[in-house]
Amino acid sequence: MEFRNITVAGGGVLGSQIAFQTAFHGFPVALYDISDEALAKARERLEKLKPNYMRDLGATREQVDAAMHRIRLTADLADAVRDADLVIEAVPEIAQVKRSFYEQLAKVAPAHTVLVTNSSTMVPSQFAEATGRPEKFLALHFANTIWRNNTAEVMRHPGTDEGVFQQVVEFARSIGMVPLPIYKEQPGYILNSLLVPFLEAAQMLWVNEVADPETIDKTWMIATGAKEGPFGILDTVGVRTAYNIAAEKAKSGNEAYARLASKLKEMLDAGKLGRESGEGFYQYPNPRFKQPDFLR
Repeated sequence: MEFRNITVAGGGVLGSQIAFQTAFHGFPVALYDISDEALAKARERLEKLKPNYMRDLGATREQVDAAMHRIRLTADLADAVRDADLVIEAVPEIAQVKRSFYEQLAKVAPAHTVLVTNSSTMVPSQFAEATGRPEKFLALHFANTIWRNNTAEVMRHPGTDEGVFQQVVEFARSIGMVPLPIYKEQPGYILNSLLVPFLEAAQMLWVNEVADPETIDKTWMIATGAKEGPFGILDTVGVRTAYNIAAEKAKSGNEAYARLASKLKEMLDAGKLGRESGEGFYQYPNPRFKQPDFLR
């Protein structure tokens, strides 16, 4: 079966990017979120993606407008998936939220629909049973800024049908991504198995008051030649995602993660969400780490 109609569940930072990237490559997309307020924010994110595609990919105004016209926003899950060949779940990185979503989805998705999770830290076997169709369920993980960082990690669980796995690999290719097949479940996949420990090491230096974010970033950038440090990366990932991960790990009783979650919550309460709100660890669009004197 060829995927034609795509549903993206969750209009956050990455969900909006996935929806736009898919629509840009010609697919009709239903973008689902839980309320009209959430959808209004998703629409703003989608509109802000247009100049990025024009600047970075050389897309025309006609192309980005056409992509936007292919996206239908809805707060009705049954309506969102009524014609779906593929549902890409991009809801918050909280296990119970995802499980609850799949239990609802199982009741309304057509029998033929393939389901994938965009989870960055959890493995598909955690939710396979809740989907009601474990053989048609796997992971499809995108990196942030997907029109430039066009990786698509495709990870099966032991019960995933081989044909479905290959279909998702080919779908990723069809929307301009580089498919990265992963044949064994691995929390964090490839990218986040490398990235998350790096970002957490930086956050622990900060939360334990070893050094401030600018000094930590400056150290990394000078020593490695990187264009940005871990806190610049965290602003792109989004402070909310970092908070959700820290809060989930704090549930095991780890005091360091509890302190980190508390500090990140303070930022969220102050509206410092990262690049999407114009301020996180840095202020945008001209963050301090981009200034000529930052590394001096």
